[in-house]
Amino acid sequence: MQDFTATLSPVMRLHPSDNVMIARRSVAAGTALEDGRLVAAAMVPRGHKIAVEPIAPGGAIRRYGQIIGFATQPIAPGEHVHVHNCAIREFERDPSPGADARPTVFVNEPASFAGIVREDGTVATRNYIGILTSVNCSAGTARYIAEAFRRSPISGEGQLADFPNVDGVIALGHRTGCGMASKGAPLDVLRRVIAGYARHPNFAAVLMVGLGCEANQLGALLRAEGLAESDKLATLVIQESGGARKTVERGVDHIREMLPRINNVERRPVSASHLKVALQCGGSDGFSGLTANPALGHASDLVVQNGGTAILTETTEIYGAEHLLTRRAETPDIARKLLDKIEWWKDYTKRNGGEIDNNPSPGNKAGGLTNIVEKSLGAVIKAGTTNLTDVVDYAQTVTTKGLVVMDGPGFDPVSATGQVAGGANVLCFTTGRGSVFGCKPTPSMKLATNSPLYERMPDDMDINCGTIADGSETVEQCGERIFNAILRIASGERTKSEMMGFGDDEFAPWQLGATV
Repeated sequence: MQDFTATLSPVMRLHPSDNVMIARRSVAAGTALEDGRLVAAAMVPRGHKIAVEPIAPGGAIRRYGQIIGFATQPIAPGEHVHVHNCAIREFERDPSPGADARPTVFVNEPASFAGIVREDGTVATRNYIGILTSVNCSAGTARYIAEAFRRSPISGEGQLADFPNVDGVIALGHRTGCGMASKGAPLDVLRRVIAGYARHPNFAAVLMVGLGCEANQLGALLRAEGLAESDKLATLVIQESGGARKTVERGVDHIREMLPRINNVERRPVSASHLKVALQCGGSDGFSGLTANPALGHASDLVVQNGGTAILTETTEIYGAEHLLTRRAETPDIARKLLDKIEWWKDYTKRNGGEIDNNPSPGNKAGGLTNIVEKSLGAVIKAGTTNLTDVVDYAQTVTTKGLVVMDGPGFDPVSATGQVAGGANVLCFTTGRGSVFGCKPTPSMKLATNSPLYERMPDDMDINCGTIADGSETVEQCGERIFNAILRIASGERTKSEMMGFGDDEFAPWQLGATV
């Protein structure tokens, strides 16, 4: 690979008003920067911040043209800026609902991808059979049913060998469904997630497996979510089927019978307006907000401009940057919904003995992110520049086109589970430290924030966005590349995580309330 960094400045300034720059590569103490106008006072790791002007104690530290914290001690030009000399505190931000909203400019002829059109008109990007569980106690039984149809990763042989259009039979178990109240928000959320997956176009058919005595009764779940048994949805209850072994046998027989029908599909060109792209970041680093996230933001804009939907979540990683989204809200009510979610999270974390700003993780900090405000400012860049068109609850079906925020925690498997339950049919996941996340039945594409990560984990990373920091590509060029990859993956091209077989174990509904 050509080394573009050798002739580039070792630091990057992201906004004219910033008083810190980001190290493209590790900078040794004494290194002359900015044509000799600045000298590194100490070794600064790749992705970390360097002060470019004196900052007095209590003075604002700016990145992205935004305040990311305040100096806890005098900071001289050339010094490393991180957790040892930067802290956050409450300060006023200007939410000004709709102040930056602009009419979306749609393309005249939307792009297309090869999708699977279901009978109800929804469009799938994959063709799976799903086995969903009402309770943790039925997870093992569901897994045994699915394992009967597992393809050999080498030969491809197995019971699906004669059904090439079936992407797989997958069991999605979870850790709850009982030890909880038989009504209320925790159960409502769980049922909403399961129903969202049952309705997902990427599942051609679903088998729900229950135990029989759990709080989350299958019959009540179906009634609460307006679902009914059909040729797409069947149920089995272990205690009514003669036990686990007989339930497995009945489940295997049921799926074997439906395989010819499920296999009888073909892809055809459909408009990119059918895309619902989930936006995720995990294992972030100091490059996330200047390479992969802005590139994904440009791709998100292209999705929206082609009539599709981009879904941003992880409310705890919007905290501190929510004003940038409210200013793009199409209506004051949409802005208010987002601000209300932020307030709910402040109260929720306080009630549970935590703090909303306990992020970032140790890995994030090692990668150069000092606090949650800096992390959030870089994270929301994934949402591009188009208007905020809606704010929805966790796992709520997304019906609004454009940029939508879904409430959810910052833990990737939980937030991604909500996005898929809401209908996301492609997931784009930026990572700087290296994530190997899969998300069946939705394909998960990994975007590396830096070239060393991409080169170190080639079997896991789909796209290298480190080209931006390396100087070989612009944000817009990388974003175009991501958008084109989204179209190919929606058309059936497999992602690296799919090649590895990941995605069965990452199903993680958000658990609210006490386990009793």
